[in-house]
Amino acid sequence: MSIKDKLTEDMKQAMKDKEAGKLRLSVIRMVRASIKNVEIDKKKELAEEEVLDVLAKEVKMRRDSIEEFKKGNRPDLVETIEREIDILMQYLPEQLSEQEVRVLVAEAVKAAQAANAKDMGKVMAVLMPKVKGRADGKLVSSVVREFLNQ
Repeated sequence: MSIKDKLTEDMKQAMKDKEAGKLRLSVIRMVRASIKNVEIDKKKELAEEEVLDVLAKEVKMRRDSIEEFKKGNRPDLVETIEREIDILMQYLPEQLSEQEVRVLVAEAVKAAQAANAKDMGKVMAVLMPKVKGRADGKLVSSVVREFLNQ
């Protein structure tokens, strides 16, 4: 079952769950709308990998929002956004741990023959296809910087 089909099925179930599935329904509708908007912009139906990109982008936007809400002392909104992220994460592949990212970064640094921070672009070019949708970009870039600055 494709991610889009799973979203549709989960949306139907959330509608049936009424009050219990309200947040879930809202999040699923929003992400389906985002997918549809990208399809309209590209004038084609999205492939599974492109749907994953949209989901990852939605998660990233929410993570960025959490930081702002924490600065604004809005714990109520932080909690809601965290629950939204939990819902979205169910549709993404299992996320890599920091240790797994470190192993992949070490391999990418060797493959790109990177020596210093100026080679970060080379390392990221090798690394990103391997971690796309499976690791937070901020974590990946911070680990790469750490490796290159040693």
